[in-house]
Amino acid sequence: MPSLHFILHFIFAFFLFSCPSNAQTIIVDKGGNGNFSSVQKAIDSVPPNTNSWTHIYIKSGIYEEKVVIPGDKPFIFLQGESKDTTSIEWGESGSSTQSATFTLNADNFVAADLSFKNTYNLALSAVLDDQKPILWAPAATIYGDKASFYNCSFFGVQDTLTDAQGRHYYKSCYIEGAIDFIWGRGQSVYEGCVLNATTGALGKAGYITAQGRESSNDTSGFVFLSCSIYGTGPVDLGRAYRQFSRVVFRNTYMSDVVQPEGWSAWSFVGKEKDIVYSEVSCSGPGADKSKRVKWEKNLTTEELKQLEAKNFINQDGWIQGQPQVK
Repeated sequence: MPSLHFILHFIFAFFLFSCPSNAQTIIVDKGGNGNFSSVQKAIDSVPPNTNSWTHIYIKSGIYEEKVVIPGDKPFIFLQGESKDTTSIEWGESGSSTQSATFTLNADNFVAADLSFKNTYNLALSAVLDDQKPILWAPAATIYGDKASFYNCSFFGVQDTLTDAQGRHYYKSCYIEGAIDFIWGRGQSVYEGCVLNATTGALGKAGYITAQGRESSNDTSGFVFLSCSIYGTGPVDLGRAYRQFSRVVFRNTYMSDVVQPEGWSAWSFVGKEKDIVYSEVSCSGPGADKSKRVKWEKNLTTEELKQLEAKNFINQDGWIQGQPQVK
């Protein structure tokens, strides 16, 4: 017979989000007071190709495991008790995609109140001692379309968040890293997020973004709305991973860790006309544009309108159709 403690947590998890009445809830608890003690085992239990939501509620703890949601398991909602107390952690490196602690291959996904961490070189102490090189080591790799993250944290050094492809929405998230720590071909909006550039130990500048838009018709890009940039050392807002890279910061606070030039064309020097990097109504000492690269774009009112969340990623209202996190 389930314990009273288990029943109370089940009731709490049920009322914490709004889902269709046929949704099921699975409890993950390291202490054994749930359906599973492993996040991956909970995911494995979800039937493939379902069209109803499964709520996987993860109780506080550090879950040391590599987690993958396969493409045939859509409509999963992962929720921790708090991003400060519930963490999925692993320490693999060497691949910008295959080494991720968490990999999402399925469409229609929500995560909330949860941390994703790649522990490889996380403290950067090994880098200072020249014992371990900096390698690609994502905390999360996101391939699925219609994925949203609320109150989540992502910890890593290089390629922390591999925002690979698809439409994604990040709300009130924390993202930490030093080199290309948000990168990929995602079509994504980051709203109210905190970006922490941990480049102080490197002795050189890092990069927040490395966006990979490949043509003028490619719909991908990163849009940051009302975010904050802090850190321990110098950082550029982005470098062009592909020739048509597109990144826009709007109403974002930038501390003095942001370098005066702001952006790098990287391998595409001479082709800057194709790169779409722009800042609109930003503030803070790092937002001074007087020494920015001359090829930064001034977008028109219509171009900016098309990059608003409702037009850029949410044309069909998929965000409102997902479980609404309170």
